[in-house]
Amino acid sequence: MTEPTDYFRPLVQSGPIRPTGAVQLAGGWCWFSHLEVLARGRIPKVIPLTEAPADVIDRLAAPRADIGGLSLSSPRVMGILNATPDSFSDGGLHAAAADAVRAGKAMRDAGVDLLDVGGESTRPGAETVAIDTEIDRVVPVISGLRRAGVKSLISVDTRKAAVAQAALEAGAGLINDVSGFTYDAGLAPLAAQQEVPVCVMHALGDPATMQVDPRYDDVLLDVYDFLETQIAALVKSGIPRDRIIADPGIGFGKTLEHNLIILARISLFHSLGVAVLLGASRKRFIGTISLTERADARVAGSLGVVLAALSHGIQFVRVHDVPQTVQAIALWRSAIAGRQV
Repeated sequence: MTEPTDYFRPLVQSGPIRPTGAVQLAGGWCWFSHLEVLARGRIPKVIPLTEAPADVIDRLAAPRADIGGLSLSSPRVMGILNATPDSFSDGGLHAAAADAVRAGKAMRDAGVDLLDVGGESTRPGAETVAIDTEIDRVVPVISGLRRAGVKSLISVDTRKAAVAQAALEAGAGLINDVSGFTYDAGLAPLAAQQEVPVCVMHALGDPATMQVDPRYDDVLLDVYDFLETQIAALVKSGIPRDRIIADPGIGFGKTLEHNLIILARISLFHSLGVAVLLGASRKRFIGTISLTERADARVAGSLGVVLAALSHGIQFVRVHDVPQTVQAIALWRSAIAGRQV
């Protein structure tokens, strides 16, 4: 019988004092001295670094390369700009390009690191949007931000190569695909040709069906395996590993229990050897746990999840509430460091 595959999760810690032999995680603000070893059908165990394979430690410790000019030695905030009429939380608020540009400028002024512009809702039950419609939604926003003097990195949130091409020509510099580069075979080659970074996300099914009784053998390891496979495919297509971000896809084909299992062990995804992004802002599970029905009233719960992610060393957080998130991160980092950061 074949031995089950081992998965190595750093038990991440932060603070000004660390034990002898501890290793800095991915060149960031956290460190680890032990690993949790996971495997299918086996009880997890904890081992010290002295018992860990050298290649595992090397992959976890290697500083992540800058993404779009952004150093990953500190957390980065991605602001959400949905140029759609039907997104779950802010649908319609930024459907007009002028409103989206105004919101993007406000996020920049609040300290956002990059803006994620999308023209197709990915809320549960959402239908696919025609390519031309999606282009007509995102291009005026991206070009408008550039004309308004916004120099922040702009990501286009799309599954479609034609949309991504138009967005890149308008001034975007990153492709964020919620399908994990499984929807359009032309998207990865485009990213490779244009030499732009990408974010590969896990989703079970498409938005129209993803929340219809999602099931996994082991949600944490199934999501990890998908991302590992897709990252390998992206590298094969010509996208260097240091231009790839991985997103476990909280809320995309996952129940409340699935989301919490991933969040509790999200540091596992550092073993992919790429930067990691968390997008949990205002999601339904936050409302369920906090008894908050309105999505735009879930700011405090969203911040709680962000700070939990920072404690796992997650490099990117994708959020609606930029000023509150920037402030919370600044205070969290200073409180942990024992000095103003």
